[in-house]
Amino acid sequence: MNKYAKIAAAVVIIIFVAAFAKDAIIKVSVEKGVELVTGLKLSVGGLHVGIIKPVVSIKNLKLLNPPSFPDRTMVNMPEIYVKYDLPAIVGGTIHLPEVRLALKEFVVVKNSKGELNLDALRTVQAQKKGASPSQDSPGKAPAIKIDSLRLSIGKVIYKDYSKSVAPDVKEFNINLNESYSDIDDPYELASLIVVKALMNTSIASLANFDLRGLQGTVGGALQHAQKMASTAQATITNTHKGVKQAVDAAGKAADTVKNIFSDPFNQD
Repeated sequence: MNKYAKIAAAVVIIIFVAAFAKDAIIKVSVEKGVELVTGLKLSVGGLHVGIIKPVVSIKNLKLLNPPSFPDRTMVNMPEIYVKYDLPAIVGGTIHLPEVRLALKEFVVVKNSKGELNLDALRTVQAQKKGASPSQDSPGKAPAIKIDSLRLSIGKVIYKDYSKSVAPDVKEFNINLNESYSDIDDPYELASLIVVKALMNTSIASLANFDLRGLQGTVGGALQHAQKMASTAQATITNTHKGVKQAVDAAGKAADTVKNIFSDPFNQD
């Protein structure tokens, strides 16, 4: 192998190692950053940072419950899309022109001791103390600016283990899809996700959780909200309600068909 071939091979190896190390370093940074903001451990399945195209793709992100809870995961996000501003980041500000957070499930758990997993979140703890999350944090969160945030949440689940070994489970398909702008506080973002996950459910009442108090900490983000497509009310997925809805729908459909065939020439 001549000298130029060796140099070319070395450059390729360096680029490969740098690319691999880059993703690994940023993955650890994301895990530590989210833990600082939420107070909970984070599990990231995979992460890729584009250089030519300034996009970060994160797969299978899971926010984990404290060890005292039987369910391992609080939040399950199969995919996150982040567009970043490299010059701003080099200058010390995490500027993200676009972020898309897709939550498949948000699980609220009350354990056998009556403890609620939501109370482990740093923003909730700070709200109960009447302090800001940054004051209650062991470290300083980095400066961040999100121009456009799209938040989607599919299902919210409530599990209550306080009455028996087998939990009382309630599921809410909220199918929320909303966008927000000008978010510059990572703690406010964490609170926003909790508020939007619970607003259209009865979980706050069932778990005796102070949702109104937490809503007061995300007023700025809610003012910049632009609803894209969300259901007006969450649907509780239980057999009785599902059967009733199906029966009602079938009855309306039968009435419509009956009217059409009874007077087919007198339709609007």
